[in-house]
Amino acid sequence: MALGGHLLTAGRLPARERELVILRVGWRSGSEYEFGQHRRIGADAGLTEAEIDAIAEVGTHVFSEHDAALVALADELCGDNVVSDATWSKLAARYDDATMLELLVLAGFYRLVSGTLNSAGVPLEPEALGWPDGAVALRSSPRATS
Repeated sequence: MALGGHLLTAGRLPARERELVILRVGWRSGSEYEFGQHRRIGADAGLTEAEIDAIAEVGTHVFSEHDAALVALADELCGDNVVSDATWSKLAARYDDATMLELLVLAGFYRLVSGTLNSAGVPLEPEALGWPDGAVALRSSPRATS
């Protein structure tokens, strides 16, 4: 809880960029609960509805080069647990070493949370948004009751 609280409230990353990574990790991890919780937080942090939809591969929004590198970081860590040199270089041109480390910890923490939620079958809360319309979940929890 302390780590998650720190990442959300006292981290080095701008909130919008943090939420872009969290949402993509939630999407790639197949955690509708995590994605749904962060849709509102992401919108409050400045992500547009089109951007949030695009994180879940809905719509035709094109990310800026920097945002695309953040999405790639999440994809690469969720795919094979390593950020490619190309993605690392793009992000390191903007962030210092401490912020780069925070990006890795952020993605890893939300993979842990997403896997825990999926495995425990935590259902969406009634007011939660869940996946955007038209999104096809990458996977769903066999224990989810939503």
